[in-house]
Amino acid sequence: MMEKLTDTEREEHLNPLLADGWAMVEGRDAIKKTFEFKNFVDAFGFMTKAAIWAEKMNHHPEWFNVFKTVEVTLSTHDAGGLTENDTKLARKMDALA
Repeated sequence: MMEKLTDTEREEHLNPLLADGWAMVEGRDAIKKTFEFKNFVDAFGFMTKAAIWAEKMNHHPEWFNVFKTVEVTLSTHDAGGLTENDTKLARKMDALA
């Protein structure tokens, strides 16, 4: 089981993500980001690629898609908050977008 990020790890791993458009979720130990694409096909393609990586990591996002927009929330439910898996998947999603 993954452990929640320590204060030091939060600073190291979360600050770059927060500077790149991710935000803390109010009332939860989670991060979120909205990705916008040119059209639905590009948005769905992003979700497909991200799903493959999420499955490899055995770490699945909460997400919502409407047309060209994909809203993503990451948190590790088993750990009760943010873990290194969340920050790794967030960086991978940024690279895929």
